[in-house]
Amino acid sequence: MKHPEKWRDSIDPFSLPFKNFHLLEVIGYPHAGNDVFQVKGIYKKEKVEAYIKVARQFGADIENEINTIAAIKCDIAPSIIDYDDEKKYFCVSLAKKGERLSSIVGDNFNRASLDYLYEYGNALAKLHATEGIFHDVKDRKFFHIPDKEYFRELGIEFVYDYLISNQPQRINKCFCHGDFHYANILWQQKHISAILDFELSGRGNKEFDIAWALILRHGQKFMNTDEEISLFMDGYQSEGTCNWDYVKYYMILIYSYFYKIGRTNVEYLSYVKNVFLDYCK
Repeated sequence: MKHPEKWRDSIDPFSLPFKNFHLLEVIGYPHAGNDVFQVKGIYKKEKVEAYIKVARQFGADIENEINTIAAIKCDIAPSIIDYDDEKKYFCVSLAKKGERLSSIVGDNFNRASLDYLYEYGNALAKLHATEGIFHDVKDRKFFHIPDKEYFRELGIEFVYDYLISNQPQRINKCFCHGDFHYANILWQQKHISAILDFELSGRGNKEFDIAWALILRHGQKFMNTDEEISLFMDGYQSEGTCNWDYVKYYMILIYSYFYKIGRTNVEYLSYVKNVFLDYCK
């Protein structure tokens, strides 16, 4: 998987206090909230390809990712081979083979995505069944309804009224990935080969975690039809259970933020507005 050239200022990865890994060269700079480097180096006397992730901002929980991956024992999660013992502000993981679904389906004119979405949903249900003792997920702004003025300024006051009047009566908790969207899933031969980025994982809201996976991101070319969403949910429900009304509610809540984020894209705003009209009945 090829990543872009350096696109912003970042920490010098050669300055990190490695114990088990010897860095040879940086070969790519994946787009991410933290500083992430695609690299080559030496591990256990062999040349390997790896990724270095370094905390860039307050709240970037590298330690949570390290601890979670060790606890869940998921064979398609990253294999972490080095990290800083004291601060745990960086980690090194062996590269996993595979491509993101966005690259595989391209513009998705022929709905190639339909070959993947059942397994996509099924994989999330299997993660939700993970047993163990986990910390609660960290609070995020997306968990909360913005104030009424926010919706008034966007001209979607009816969405605020829906969110206030239809709040789920309970939170169904389980182990949650926290960021299970397409950029964090790799595929090979139409099967998932890796699940990445467990920084936001922990015990959390099952239906919100599902909704986060189903949301259409700006520029995304799949998960924008009822057929695709239904196929994902069929995969999920083949392995687990959920409250679909709650999932739709959290989709509306998340879209209330994404509506503003994508406000420069008329086509995207039109899509989200139609979701609002459909789901806020």
